[in-house]
Amino acid sequence: MLIRYCLFFLLLAVSTAGFGQATGVLGGTVRDRSTQQLLPGVTLVLEGTSLGTATDAEGRFRLTDIPTGSYNVRASFLGYEPLLRANVVISSGNANILSLELTPAAQQLGEVQVTANRSVRVATAETPLSVQRLSVEEIKSNPGGNFDISKVVQTLPGVGGGGAGGTAGFRNDIIIRGGAPNENVYYLDGIEVPVINHFQTQGSSGGPTGLLNVSFIEEVTLSTSAFEARYDNALSSVLQFRQREGNPERVQGNVRLSGTEVAGTLEGPLAKNTTFLASVRRSYLQLLFQALDLPIRPNYWDAQFKVSTRLSPKTTLTALGVGAIDHFELAVPKKASPESEYTLRNTPTIDQWNYTLGVSLRQLLDRGYLNVALSRTQLDNQLDRFEGGTAFAGDESRRVLLTRSGETETKLRADVNKSVGKWQYAYGAVGQLIHYDSRYFNRLRRAVLAPDGTEQQPAVDVRFQTDLDFARFGVFAQLTRPFLPGDRLTLSAGVRADGNTFTEQGANLLRTFSPRLSASYALAPRWNLNASVGRYYKIPPSTLLGFRDAAGRQVNQSNRYIGSTHYVAGAEWLPGPATRFTLEGFWKQYDHYPVSVRDGISLANLGGDFAALGNEAVTSTGRGRAFGGEFFFQQKLTNNLFAVASYTLFRSEFSGGDGRYRPSAWDTRHLASVLLGRKFKRGWEMGLKYRFAGGAPYTPFDAAASQQNYLTLGQGVLDYSQLNTQRLKSFQQFDFRLDKKINWRRVTLDLFLDVQNAFVLPTPAAESYTFQRTADNSGFVTTDGQPVREDGANAVPTLLNNSDATVLPTIGFIVEF
Repeated sequence: MLIRYCLFFLLLAVSTAGFGQATGVLGGTVRDRSTQQLLPGVTLVLEGTSLGTATDAEGRFRLTDIPTGSYNVRASFLGYEPLLRANVVISSGNANILSLELTPAAQQLGEVQVTANRSVRVATAETPLSVQRLSVEEIKSNPGGNFDISKVVQTLPGVGGGGAGGTAGFRNDIIIRGGAPNENVYYLDGIEVPVINHFQTQGSSGGPTGLLNVSFIEEVTLSTSAFEARYDNALSSVLQFRQREGNPERVQGNVRLSGTEVAGTLEGPLAKNTTFLASVRRSYLQLLFQALDLPIRPNYWDAQFKVSTRLSPKTTLTALGVGAIDHFELAVPKKASPESEYTLRNTPTIDQWNYTLGVSLRQLLDRGYLNVALSRTQLDNQLDRFEGGTAFAGDESRRVLLTRSGETETKLRADVNKSVGKWQYAYGAVGQLIHYDSRYFNRLRRAVLAPDGTEQQPAVDVRFQTDLDFARFGVFAQLTRPFLPGDRLTLSAGVRADGNTFTEQGANLLRTFSPRLSASYALAPRWNLNASVGRYYKIPPSTLLGFRDAAGRQVNQSNRYIGSTHYVAGAEWLPGPATRFTLEGFWKQYDHYPVSVRDGISLANLGGDFAALGNEAVTSTGRGRAFGGEFFFQQKLTNNLFAVASYTLFRSEFSGGDGRYRPSAWDTRHLASVLLGRKFKRGWEMGLKYRFAGGAPYTPFDAAASQQNYLTLGQGVLDYSQLNTQRLKSFQQFDFRLDKKINWRRVTLDLFLDVQNAFVLPTPAAESYTFQRTADNSGFVTTDGQPVREDGANAVPTLLNNSDATVLPTIGFIVEF
């Protein structure tokens, strides 16, 4: 099949070759990063050409008649550090609209050489280390990424997931430096978005595919430590997505069709000083997985929009929204064994919908600006499982599981950002209203009847219903200043505190007082030394806070905020304007981590499932630690070649009720990735990506308890006396991508072939416990030929291998117009 895809791709590309050189347009704005003021007179040059321009009196630029291809754009202005935007693609179909921000440089002219090679640097004074940035082209052309931002992020240093962090290979859990997937926060143009994936695990993250349309994104910034004080509820990372502005000159758009989705995007002017972006996507993943005979059947719709308007030269209003409708179920592959078929048919179906709507106002002030953002997010999560599978959906007598759960959050945040001389400061506040409700039913055992129909043992059911309304609030302040001649040393200090109206003493802001300090020192023209220490807090998810016991009591109201202290130090070497090396060491300490009352185990040692994180009683008694070292190399587009390589060595351990540290569910010890991209003549581009992770820990089954309780629970019982003592085999994956761009007048065609796991390497996963089934799958095989007993004593236990290799090839095209 893969060979046929390649031949078809080449045939299309060759048959459409031979057209003349087309031209495109580059436009956008340039601002002062500190004040957000538009900068007139900024020089912009396309490296390697004689093409260039300058911003006008309103800080805007427009460069036309550019031969199509990829360029590095350099922006420079007296008194500011130079900025390099690498791999900017110029096509004839769509104008490329950039929003550039320049950082003020040292004032002494004699020190210009200190900053001359920092154009590739992504760090800021507030976050001088543990930060990476991805451009839209790096996302679009990422091999195996298939336009999915979450998959692209997994190639950055210290980031696991998607099979590389002990999670299922098809999921998008983002695991940062040994922290849980729900320790990350996501911001879309300053509006917090709770999740960025379809089919999320409520209270956590994950899901087979990303939610955000890459056509909207201009760049993505990942901070894995040293977060600014303005960001609340983050323990492992802050992921910021900056969306581009719509084309102010004309309506344009693109259509993307592949084996996984069809997507349409449209943008342009709505009125003077007002632009829009809008898109709709429809999944074809369920059809692709069916064709490949995979059990996964993810089916989704999503939509996204952004409208920006300049109310005045100093006031900009932005409205945005993103939403999804999801359906997820597992089907039975043609070659499934009777045991696999039985297990798959008894897996829950998931139906979700969610949305985020937000509006933000930016008002320029004297030497600064004010941001005000109001947003609303809602999630509806439904799970159903029926004995015998979805064929019996609606037959309540066969219902085994029901979950009806919803969350609604309304958030208002405001911050002021100003500079006075060399001092920069920011302060702000946030308020949030949260509603959570859940209705849960789980049938653990059906009624046992005697031959005469009388009930010998009653059915055992678990039911609870809960609802929760509370408020969250927080304040922050950040202060930054350079010191020493040439501003070689920059210090930034921040503090924030958060509270809520639900947990005991939740309104006591001293309990979450979180100071942080970062420093950056320009050791030499090409060397920087960086360090940070910070204290961070996160409130437990609503799925935990809202849990009620059988008596209807909210037993988790005494839970504390989860705390984490980060210590990070590192060096950065910038040998050239497009080359960057970093080396960092980190240590993270956790306290007040949730521990299960039922099992006495930290939730970090249990990992997550596909339904919800929580729905049980916990105590805030767990501790944790994650530490290690990290190397990163990046070569931006130079001589048509770009490359990224990283390696992280770490440990992640958490303690439960007994106080003993054990490996967390994502303690893979090793994470490595290599990405190579090459641009050829006539619009050809090729990318190669390799990822490696050490074996993730897992807990073996308790053979006796599993056999006795399987018919009641529908799954095996783990032997927690051997918690995470076993390890899976190492994870490896090689991805390949090939693109061919063809430009005509006002139209661009991009043909692409994307292959995930091209070397057909197995994806390590823990085995599943079940009983052997008869050949016709009408019942269980027994040792005595009699019907299986309630305690499973005469059943034949078996373990199902879940580590099969999966290759996901997709061929498609993008038409820009």
